[in-house]
Amino acid sequence: MALYPLQIAGLVLGFLGVVGTLATTLLPQWRVSAFIGSNIVIFERIWEGLWMNCVQQAHVRWQCKYYGSLLALPPALEASRALMCVAIALSLIALLVGIFSTKQARCTGSNEQVKFYLLGASGVLFILTGITILIPVCWTANLIIKDFYNPTIHVGQKRELGAALFLGWTTSAVSFIGGVLLCSVCFCKRRRRRHRRSSTEHRVQYKPQHQKMMASKTSTSYV
Repeated sequence: MALYPLQIAGLVLGFLGVVGTLATTLLPQWRVSAFIGSNIVIFERIWEGLWMNCVQQAHVRWQCKYYGSLLALPPALEASRALMCVAIALSLIALLVGIFSTKQARCTGSNEQVKFYLLGASGVLFILTGITILIPVCWTANLIIKDFYNPTIHVGQKRELGAALFLGWTTSAVSFIGGVLLCSVCFCKRRRRRHRRSSTEHRVQYKPQHQKMMASKTSTSYV
């Protein structure tokens, strides 16, 4: 019973991971304009995301535009898009599988072994989600830092780390922790069930031996 709150905590962390994955994928603040050197006066603010870029000029309202051509995008951006879509799919599947592994789930019946497998699969999928998120976020951050310190790139074209990258790192950590928690609960439950089964078998084997000993003692006393 003490493991069930840990299972719910893992699912809550997984749900937060799903929300964070969606937000990280959709937010345009992956790359933001850097104000350094002669570009210190803020006339234009630029946000660049996976699906759109947004521009604000002279404190006017933001204007966002989706990327026009898929083939004209940089390979790093295309790969980041694909990995984040995979992360969304993994997180949603992991959450659904984790919900089916709870006590209240009727579709899996009362078979504990099936619930153990579902719980373990949910934890593994959340761990894979965290790793999948980490790849494009770290890759994009590395490209931004390399371009920032590249002297051949103009100051106006340099970018800084956006809020979406920090959200991605946080989401990756939350999903990973939730997955580890669910896997740990699954391992503890299976170990407890195995120990319970072994003790039951030992008790069943002990009863016939005890009865034989009592029968032999009774026959000896009659003699």
